[in-house]
Amino acid sequence: MAEPVRVRRLTDQEGQQLQRIVRRGSTSAVHYRRAMMLLASAGEKRVPVIAQLVQADEDTVRDVIHRFNEIGLGCLDPRWAGGRPRLLSDDDEDFVIQTATTRPTKFGKPFTRWSIRKLADHLRCNITRPIRIGREALRCLLARHKITLQRTKTWKDSTDPDRDAKLDRIEHVLARFPDRVFAFDEFGPLGIRPTGGSCWAEQGRPNRHPATYHRTHGVTYFHGCYSVGDDTLWGVNRRHKGAAPSLAALKTIRTARPDDAPIYVILDNLSAHKGSKIRQWARKNKAELCFTPTNASWANPIEAHSGPLPQFTLANSDHPNHTVQTRALHAYLRRRNANTRHPDVLAAQRKERARIRSEKGIRWGGRPLLNAA
Repeated sequence: MAEPVRVRRLTDQEGQQLQRIVRRGSTSAVHYRRAMMLLASAGEKRVPVIAQLVQADEDTVRDVIHRFNEIGLGCLDPRWAGGRPRLLSDDDEDFVIQTATTRPTKFGKPFTRWSIRKLADHLRCNITRPIRIGREALRCLLARHKITLQRTKTWKDSTDPDRDAKLDRIEHVLARFPDRVFAFDEFGPLGIRPTGGSCWAEQGRPNRHPATYHRTHGVTYFHGCYSVGDDTLWGVNRRHKGAAPSLAALKTIRTARPDDAPIYVILDNLSAHKGSKIRQWARKNKAELCFTPTNASWANPIEAHSGPLPQFTLANSDHPNHTVQTRALHAYLRRRNANTRHPDVLAAQRKERARIRSEKGIRWGGRPLLNAA
């Protein structure tokens, strides 16, 4: 039997970048959907489940996963074709890209970054391999290879000595016990203020929100829980993050599986998740805490589902207080859980509806069966 299609193990930089795209949203819908595909696949979701999640064709999901395994995050951009033949050879273009991405100081230049003019002059005057290219052609070449002028940034690599062991454990429980795996995370702070977003409106006439300067409502934190097997997301708003709210959320997870069989909870390395009370409760209630590696919270399956929550409830909103904001979050969660697109859950729901109709003697047309009492 062929192995299921899934992404390779993500690096810390790749996981953080995908998590940033899903959580904050993206100006490109293609980037957003493809990032959700990759994060869901990293969370041991099958291709049919991912296709239902992002409303895409299964072959498209497979192509994105295969492309990621080949070239990494470059798969987020579609490959557009067309245009006239290139005038420079592949080797010439590679040389230009290599030069553009090298600091000018390594060539003895008295500046720290290239401009289009300076780069074109350097290529033209290069004794080893002179390349004559105009500034506009050079700009198009760099854009075609996704080389843009960007601000330098910092990144964090996981320094956890048990990184591989923790990732192996998370992958093991997701593959072996999906019906007993849960994910937990917090996001916030959530303030009471008009929040920008997006909406459908007449061109040049977007919806507007009033500006506020005095914010006296404080903040809250959403404590979210996600059932991997049931594709169910729930949570509650708390005034603070800490051991007590985290323990209360973990108790709701245990309530979701009231039997004595063990459950597995994936959560990050926040200190509030590691207190003695939480560990004691976990041992007593057969709950194994599977911590993600340090600076690798992207390995938590809830990350692929926490992006739409603020996008559809907090963005483009102006809630008057935390009570209304919390009600909006819970209303979205109820609708989301009632309209799940998980194939296994949909099949179970259809089976349950068929059983109820059979017991009542009603067939799908709404008319009673001939042998009904």
